[in-house]
Amino acid sequence: MKILITGGSGYIGSHTCVELLNAGYEIVVVDNFLNSKAESMNRVRRITGKDFKYYEADLLNKDALDVIFSENNISAVIHFAGLKAVGESNNFPLKYYQNNVTGTINLCEIMKKYGVKKLVFSSSATVYGSTNQVPIKEETILGAENPYGRTKLMIEEILRDLYHSDQSWSIALLRYFNPIGAHESGLIGEDPKGIPNNLMPYIAQVAVGRLSSLSVYGNDYPTLDGTGIRDYIHVVDLAIGHLRALEKVQCIHGINAYNLGTGIGYSVLEMVKAFEKASGISIPYVMKDRRPGDVAICFADVTKARIQLGWKASRGIEAMCRDIWRWQKNNPNGYNEELEIQHSDKQPVLTKAADF
Repeated sequence: MKILITGGSGYIGSHTCVELLNAGYEIVVVDNFLNSKAESMNRVRRITGKDFKYYEADLLNKDALDVIFSENNISAVIHFAGLKAVGESNNFPLKYYQNNVTGTINLCEIMKKYGVKKLVFSSSATVYGSTNQVPIKEETILGAENPYGRTKLMIEEILRDLYHSDQSWSIALLRYFNPIGAHESGLIGEDPKGIPNNLMPYIAQVAVGRLSSLSVYGNDYPTLDGTGIRDYIHVVDLAIGHLRALEKVQCIHGINAYNLGTGIGYSVLEMVKAFEKASGISIPYVMKDRRPGDVAICFADVTKARIQLGWKASRGIEAMCRDIWRWQKNNPNGYNEELEIQHSDKQPVLTKAADF
């Protein structure tokens, strides 16, 4: 029995692949490499010493998904695949709805065809919108404020409807807060295409000279240093949260949402100082006006995940910053070597296994 990982070559997906393999699971990965690099799969093999199959395919291609399920004895799915840039989603909303929502519907239809009804879905704290209620509980009123967030919220609602129509499904909705960090090996980490949209990869690229300075949006919030406070979680802790959710869906039926964060908030300037301490490099920054929609403080209530999943984040900001710096220092240009991909007009094709 194998676990299918959609979007498994991405930042969170690749770290989850490592944890699954180390825990003894067999995995199959599908990715279209739109927002990721095939080299990350190569690195996962190096870290774990284990081989696995992965397919270059798009979730919008139902025939490709059918081939993957027909060739593998899939028992459950962890679904990461999706476009994820808030700004881009505002400019290209139809692209986001087509890719994220339609892709998920295709996946669920093929899962249903093959009798695979155990799903862990990569959702987001963006489904909470600009709430001022902290800590944020899973019961908080939902209301995403951009197309990206609305695709996540819409998918959550679709999955609820799916469960209510057939209660043999078991689904976990994992609402991430702010994943940062990298694997301690320094072999895999976050490698955004273009200018990073998130704070810590931006800081890391300033540190290696790819960007000149950090823009800090807002220094007049009602916080200790005036900058916004967010809940940052180490990506390895987040990956382990997926393992706990996978264990949960394998033993019960139902649909449940879980916050994955630390339950602790840190300001932008606190994160800058923590990174400077970890790297020994000064990070220049420029104060700018607030961005529309940003809230002063946002962090999770993680009680439900602790009680129901037996999961709790264990890595602090020192480890987060140390691991980000190790990754970026060792890979100043990100993944700059890629596996050769073999293409076929008829079906998705396994990429070549790495030689190690």
